[in-house]
Amino acid sequence: MSRFKRNKKSGVQSINTSSLPDIIFMLLFFFMVTTVMREVTLIVKIVPPEASEVQKLEKKSLVSYIYIGEPKKSNLYGTKPRIQLNDKYARVNDIPAFVTTERQARDEGDRKFITTSLKVDQNIGMGIVTDVKQELRKSGAFKINYSTRKVGKISFGKLY
Repeated sequence: MSRFKRNKKSGVQSINTSSLPDIIFMLLFFFMVTTVMREVTLIVKIVPPEASEVQKLEKKSLVSYIYIGEPKKSNLYGTKPRIQLNDKYARVNDIPAFVTTERQARDEGDRKFITTSLKVDQNIGMGIVTDVKQELRKSGAFKINYSTRKVGKISFGKLY
């Protein structure tokens, strides 16, 4: 007679799940690092004008955006061009406060490198753009960039 008895259970062997938390945390960190959060929800229609000589901005983290275009909900807000600062409509005289807030949000060493980018719809007249530029000058924001699209650049099946 033997001292040890063998269990003769028939069935499916269980899967070793000891490394499962490691895999889940690796995936979590991967998606946290590679995901870019959307900063602003556009509430104005913008089709940038075309340009042949286009340059990319070096540090996009030092760029503040001002959007100018017709409201997307034209039945509520009309068809007159509107200015969008962050996620809300603004007036021209709200721009100095916006510039001050954007400067305060950056490090002190980076404040002199802040660029203000104007994303303007191609069908908007220059009157409102000139007013915005005047307020930017009064606020001391002298680095201004116009966002455009490259001639013939196609994105998602449309000219963009």
